[in-house]
Amino acid sequence: MSIIRDIHLAPSGENKIEWVRRNCALLRSLEKDFSVSRPFAGKRIALSIHLEAKTAYLCKVLAAGGAEMYVTGSNPLSTQDDVAAALVKDGMNVYAWHAATEEEYYAHIRETLSHHANIIIDDGGDLVHMLHTEMQDELPYVIGGCEETTTGIVRLAAMNREGKLRFPMIKVNNADCKHLFDNRYGTGQSVWDGINRTTNLIVAGKNVVVAGYGWCGKGVAMRAKGLGARVYVTEIDPIKAIEAVMDGFSVLPMNEAAEIGDFFVTVTGCSGVITEPDFLKMKEGAVLCNAGHFDVEVDMKRLREISTEIREMRNNITGYTLPNGKHVYVLAEGRLVNLAAGDGHPAEIMDMSFAIQALSAKYLAENAGRLKEKLIDVPRTVDLEVAHRKLSFLGIRIDRLTPEQEDYLNNSTV
Repeated sequence: MSIIRDIHLAPSGENKIEWVRRNCALLRSLEKDFSVSRPFAGKRIALSIHLEAKTAYLCKVLAAGGAEMYVTGSNPLSTQDDVAAALVKDGMNVYAWHAATEEEYYAHIRETLSHHANIIIDDGGDLVHMLHTEMQDELPYVIGGCEETTTGIVRLAAMNREGKLRFPMIKVNNADCKHLFDNRYGTGQSVWDGINRTTNLIVAGKNVVVAGYGWCGKGVAMRAKGLGARVYVTEIDPIKAIEAVMDGFSVLPMNEAAEIGDFFVTVTGCSGVITEPDFLKMKEGAVLCNAGHFDVEVDMKRLREISTEIREMRNNITGYTLPNGKHVYVLAEGRLVNLAAGDGHPAEIMDMSFAIQALSAKYLAENAGRLKEKLIDVPRTVDLEVAHRKLSFLGIRIDRLTPEQEDYLNNSTV
């Protein structure tokens, strides 16, 4: 029995999913292929990804391939109740609702994992973590899984180093057709979609501080520049810092950036990026938000403790009055601003990311019991298949090597 907010919301969710389907040519093609080949026949898939329309369509594609789907969200504020209802109406097992408490959120994950899942599709690592801690009796049923995010891969790598990872996990985030487009162009656009629709404030002429210059940070900074902002980057990696400088951005420590920023966006995957000393240096009216997976980059606990007043200013904006009398504003409780205060990445971007997910899951099903490594890359053939399909749907043709060129490149004798 599914655990959702209200099944009567399904018609709205169905409309959202249909809009995604119309704009995801890759996933449509896989849905057609899978409905014939049925690569997941007899398999149960447990999936934890931000539960909105694009994720829902991925679930439908996997179900078309024969999978029995058990679905939950990966963030309490990103679940859309109408989308969850639409999946239940479509015959799937869903355990999630918007604004779940911490206790409810983990109860939903437990329920999702309690049905002998064979394939795990995770976003941030909560499913895998719970399987290895609280629900080890479910481990024998799992043939492998896929991880969507940088944060999840960091957690998996730590488990693998310690020899604790019990089944193969494919690093979906590291595929070129995922991180080069999803993390950069998807995050870049969706973060500013979330900020702009939530605040209704001008970005042009403002100072934007981007914490972290990985692929997500690159996208956020690039789009801020396009909106007319002056962009400042904070980093701990000297190579990424040089890259930011050569991309035309100013680089400085957070304790200096805190004094000049109008908007702050954290995209590091680490904790304690903006802390009490930074809050107290900020301008009146500074806006803070996070685009990393967990709500630990802005130190929300300490901000609440030191504030003399906390009030909701408008939906998804909380105002904090600091001891010095200044006010700062946090979007979406410090959770993922592009999903908690928006609709996430554009459909065409997630079309590539979720095609990688679907084909990686197919690879796991086809190679069950034969994968020796516990943490593995997306097969290059999968990456290239997605790229070629995407180009085809875009109506773009590219050159191909001639036999002579292939021989030249493969022959060590010049």
